[in-house]
Amino acid sequence: MVKSIRYYIFLRDVLALTLICFGGPQAHFALFFDKLVKKRAYLTEEELIELNALCSILPGPTSTQTITAVGFKIGGPPLAYLTLLVWILPAVSIMTFAAVGISNLQEKSISLAFTRFIQPMAVGFIAYAAYSISMKVVRTKMALVIVIISSILSFTFNSPYLYPILLLAAGLITASKYNQQPIVEEKEKIKITWFNFFMWAGVFIGIAILGGITRSLPVRLFENFYRNGSLIFGGGQVLIPLMYTEFVNFKHYLSSEEFLSGFALVQAIPGPVFSFSAYIGALSMREYGIWGEITGAFLASMGIFLPGTFLIFFVSRFWNDLKKFRIVRASLEGISAASSGMVIAAALLLYMPLEQNPMNVGFTVGTFLLLTATKIPPPFIIVGGLAAGLVF
Repeated sequence: MVKSIRYYIFLRDVLALTLICFGGPQAHFALFFDKLVKKRAYLTEEELIELNALCSILPGPTSTQTITAVGFKIGGPPLAYLTLLVWILPAVSIMTFAAVGISNLQEKSISLAFTRFIQPMAVGFIAYAAYSISMKVVRTKMALVIVIISSILSFTFNSPYLYPILLLAAGLITASKYNQQPIVEEKEKIKITWFNFFMWAGVFIGIAILGGITRSLPVRLFENFYRNGSLIFGGGQVLIPLMYTEFVNFKHYLSSEEFLSGFALVQAIPGPVFSFSAYIGALSMREYGIWGEITGAFLASMGIFLPGTFLIFFVSRFWNDLKKFRIVRASLEGISAASSGMVIAAALLLYMPLEQNPMNVGFTVGTFLLLTATKIPPPFIIVGGLAAGLVF
């Protein structure tokens, strides 16, 4: 009974957090620390920092994995899955509603001109993300070279198949410098429980085969997002270049304008940035009507969030042993640098379809400067852009 009450309180705290967590993983972590450590003492400061560090090096949404891992630590898999559901549901619901709304407006030939300012503003947000990530990861000449090469290749080839190759290659390059990492302590034999890894790999392979056989759009949509969720390092901002390349340029499920409008909106709502996937999933299945859009949003959301959940359950059991290996820590430099280069390329790729005029330049640069030079919360910036669009 006592455990049930504690679990209920924890889930209530998760709901409260997802309604106030604006920004990316760094902003979320500060709120997690205040609520989960200082006020509730669900875990220690050191434990939260360790979990966040672990999630930062795994593919998938860092904040979502961190809070799900806390639920796993407190109540095992059942509480962890409930934590995941409570954390993502508000943002996913809002983005699904937004996609359905945009689709309905277009069907009724109602102009979306009021979103014209937030499209260049969305590019400003991505440029700011590229700047912020680069400032953190570029600490060596090798990291700088990887960022430059990654951005050039991502921009030039613009293929969804390139990104995992870049991440793997960059990780291997910096892993070669493992002897520069400090020796932590003597390593013991790692004891690994493979169940959650087989769950992740089984779904990964099974859904790819099923999609290839059936050619069904819902199945392929789930496979697309599950694959992306399995390969993304660095949080929601790094997801943007992959989704834009795959769903706008490669498969043409939605237009560049629709993509930018949705990305701008996700900056204005609390919760995980990965909820943007629900928006893309819904618009990808608009030809099936409103229930098709809701189904698409559900499949995209489950596809993007499940891989990171399986992997954090798998790795958290032996992380304390794994992190003692210098080669593992050394590879993170390259992975982070390559991710940064991808985001730089994304900013350029997303800006190019916009009409090249002073207004778009002004809103892009202005948004970037507001984010770098002021403390105005992103939701207020986006609301200001929407208001300007409605007025003018």
